[in-house]
Amino acid sequence: MKTKSSSNSYSFLVADDHSVVRQGVSLIIKELFLNATIYKAGNFKDTFSILREEKIDMLILDVNFPDGNSINIISEIKAIRPDIKILIFSAYDENIYAMRYLNAGASGYLNKETSEDEMKEAINTMISTGKYITQNIKDRILDSYISKKPTNPLDLLSNREIEVAQLLIKGYGNLEILELLNIKKTTVSTYKNRIFEKLEIDNLADLIKFFQLYFDE
Repeated sequence: MKTKSSSNSYSFLVADDHSVVRQGVSLIIKELFLNATIYKAGNFKDTFSILREEKIDMLILDVNFPDGNSINIISEIKAIRPDIKILIFSAYDENIYAMRYLNAGASGYLNKETSEDEMKEAINTMISTGKYITQNIKDRILDSYISKKPTNPLDLLSNREIEVAQLLIKGYGNLEILELLNIKKTTVSTYKNRIFEKLEIDNLADLIKFFQLYFDE
């Protein structure tokens, strides 16, 4: 592992809409790489401005911002900086979301409830090897491979469809869902139909069973 004194050429961008998260992650980076250059962004607009102007080695990226969802912009980031390492740092459950972001082009995924030590390990590993996944996700991939289980059917659903499905399961009605997710009334029905179609089910009880089987740890 590189020492602090020799690790002075790395540039990091911490993109998160919470100032406390940006500060906390920056402190962890400084502990690992004393002379690192650290940029911070609170939205996608600033994130892209910095990426266009500066050569960033590693981007630590939140999942959701007021101006969008980061799964849709990973390819855009890669178009600007093909060699950039992207660590998704999210409050979302890694069991359902990690593979989505890794498949979309992220280099690593870490849940915000992780320990400081694991955060350090993730940053260090990504700087040295270019990628990082938790032991939990490694185990799930290995289990799936060994047992030749079918692909998780929930992977067929988009992030928004997952959100709608979770609210349906919790008993929310169309009006409540459209207010919570800020979508049109007709769209809620469209999402519901699409979810049922993709999972080849026709009732809420079956949807609940799918989430019990495939969404839990």
